[in-house]
Amino acid sequence: MYLPYKPDFSGKVAVVTGGAGVLCREFCKALAACGAKVAVLNRTLSKAEAVAEEIRAAGGEAIAVAVDVTDPESVGAAHETVLERFGKCDILINGAGGNHPDATADDEFFSMDTLLDPEKRSFFDLTGESFGKVFDLNIMGTLVPTQAFARDMVEKKSGCILNISSMNAFTPLTKIPAYSAAKSGVSNFTQWLAVHFAKTGIRCNAIAPGFFSTAQNAKLLWNADGTPTARTGKIINATPMGRFGEPDELIGALLFLLDEKCSGFITGVVLPVDGGFNAYSGV
Repeated sequence: MYLPYKPDFSGKVAVVTGGAGVLCREFCKALAACGAKVAVLNRTLSKAEAVAEEIRAAGGEAIAVAVDVTDPESVGAAHETVLERFGKCDILINGAGGNHPDATADDEFFSMDTLLDPEKRSFFDLTGESFGKVFDLNIMGTLVPTQAFARDMVEKKSGCILNISSMNAFTPLTKIPAYSAAKSGVSNFTQWLAVHFAKTGIRCNAIAPGFFSTAQNAKLLWNADGTPTARTGKIINATPMGRFGEPDELIGALLFLLDEKCSGFITGVVLPVDGGFNAYSGV
């Protein structure tokens, strides 16, 4: 794969949760291309194995590990596997996350018609359970792996944690209140971790991707026949560069924030990669 630049991560152990996702699979491949031993953690083992096999076929080192990032026992078992196969973690990317359809409202603005329609989901139909699923995946799914793998870093007095936030954390998007709130929490937690670990040699930052078309958001962005939804039109109009991002366009930010030589004095930063979305007022 093409790398904008190639830091030397030889001998380092990188753990990527959600490693089989559209974006994180590119992260895994980039880390391996830079010499890291990559542990691809994913809920579905077969998907993680496919990424690991792709890395190995290209000459890199990778293992696939099944994990539920919200379950301390599952994460603990994954940690033991990584220790046995590769050793202590140097780089942790908390990439597992996402929204849930049950936590998504049908309307951007409140509509009495939607409230009274049993076939539609208004704000008042969203449940604590649906919100909880989104918060567990994004917040607990960042906390629990960090508690497991940052322990290695504390012992080594070095390491880097990279969380995956979202542009939702800066400005909440319509229809997806749980996801927006959860990603805001991820950004805040990133800053908290950066301060907490500042004197241990551990840095913690985050990337906030703008709009990338993935399997998770496909139903919001594309109609069944493949044509763009009205929401896609709004996104493109609100993105000065006029397009969705490509997964490999996150790699430069990833490598920069992980490379001690380039960003050794950077911690607690949430870096937008958004085609200008955050800078644009709409007028």
